[in-house]
Amino acid sequence: MFDPLLHQNIRSKLVSLLISNDELPFKALKETLGVTDGNLSSHLSKLEKEKYIAIEKTFEGKRPKTMVKIAPVGRKAFEAYIEALRAFIEEN
Repeated sequence: MFDPLLHQNIRSKLVSLLISNDELPFKALKETLGVTDGNLSSHLSKLEKEKYIAIEKTFEGKRPKTMVKIAPVGRKAFEAYIEALRAFIEEN
């Protein structure tokens, strides 16, 4: 069975980016995925709620900076998701 949280185009791409980079700023994720601030925030909230990612908000000078990092739970869930996809492809 596919993880319903990851079996969504934007979220699977988002987690894949984080696994490849460990952590990325909000702005880089937004630009790479081609989504709006609100759309990305919504996806991040869902992933953070399930502890797939960790979000750290800091300031660089007076500017807010949001960093997003893959969590061990998210890495494990994504690996299981990829294995489920492989199994599905091999069966069909």
